[in-house]
Amino acid sequence: MTDIAARQDQERGKGHVSLVSLTKHFGQVAAVDSIDLDIPSGGFFSLLGPSGCGKTTTLRLIAGFEQPSSGRVLVDGRDMAGTPPSKRPVNTVFQSYALFPHLRVFDNVAFGLRRAHVPRDEVRRRVGEALDLVQLSDLATRKPGQLSGGQQQRVALARALVLRPAVLLLDEPLGALDAKLRRQLQVELKQLQTHVGITFVYVTHDQEEALTMSDRIAVINHGRIEQAASPRDLYEEPGNAFVADFLGVSNLMDASAAGSSGDAAQARLANGISVEVGRGAVHLRGAVKVVIRPERILLEPAGVTGPNRIPGMVTSVVYLGSGIQLAVHLASGDTVTALVPNNQDDTASAWSPGTSVTCHLPVNALRVLGDGVTTNQHSGAVT
Repeated sequence: MTDIAARQDQERGKGHVSLVSLTKHFGQVAAVDSIDLDIPSGGFFSLLGPSGCGKTTTLRLIAGFEQPSSGRVLVDGRDMAGTPPSKRPVNTVFQSYALFPHLRVFDNVAFGLRRAHVPRDEVRRRVGEALDLVQLSDLATRKPGQLSGGQQQRVALARALVLRPAVLLLDEPLGALDAKLRRQLQVELKQLQTHVGITFVYVTHDQEEALTMSDRIAVINHGRIEQAASPRDLYEEPGNAFVADFLGVSNLMDASAAGSSGDAAQARLANGISVEVGRGAVHLRGAVKVVIRPERILLEPAGVTGPNRIPGMVTSVVYLGSGIQLAVHLASGDTVTALVPNNQDDTASAWSPGTSVTCHLPVNALRVLGDGVTTNQHSGAVT
């Protein structure tokens, strides 16, 4: 076991971050608006949201690069107020990597240790271990300009990890890479986090990144947390319409709900079409949103009747390789996206614009959502 891994085993439980009524104003604008969030130690936690939602500002408040207008940042129960970035038990990896172009890989990684006056032998040992972690030991003598984008990202990670932070903050570090390399490094980054066992707090606007790597995700909008939960819960049990629409592809339909005290409710779509809804806030009455994911819509031949079956017509077909994405205009007036797996030889040729179909919306695949925020799940703790 490397020294870094052994030390992390000794420090399990460290790296617990708590944000308490955290607020940051820039003039009259609240970039971060009274956030309460608990980020447990030792996990991979992502802050996910659209551009300008406040996720990077939140990361900078944890790092100490910004000071809060009010509220507190606690790391392992200690208030970081007045503690400069260099004295906090955190380190940051930026999208730009910020490597020194004139220094070798070894010297880039060693830079922080040398500034801290760590003895030469220990610098050599710790840098070697950090480069082993990111699989760059054989490139220690190269300069950044001789590396690929993915290799530069690994150098930036090694430089951060060699300082042994309790929390590693990552501000969209894969943003400058091509799609294939991003997917590869997503897997590597999660494996690295699991190996070293420290808390990763990762900022991204990419839903696939967040779903792939995270143990927990907080979805942020206009400086507020809409919902914080596991990737699966956010995708399958979104707390409100914003989360459902932002995380992946959703079919959101306006409806009027009659409410129910049981396990399901009747919701009336436009043109007098009713469906039974088995998930979500089935007790709500009046104007609501009904949501279903594309992969849960079942396409049947035209003319099939029965509960939760709506006639429709295919309006567009997109070949995705692994599946076929169809836009279907329903008799209710809604247009939904359906995803058909490409698991037969004739799947791609079976659909064309103008084809009449029946859309089956299974009861347990439909979810009732209110128009506003309906959840207070701001804890990042694993439940």
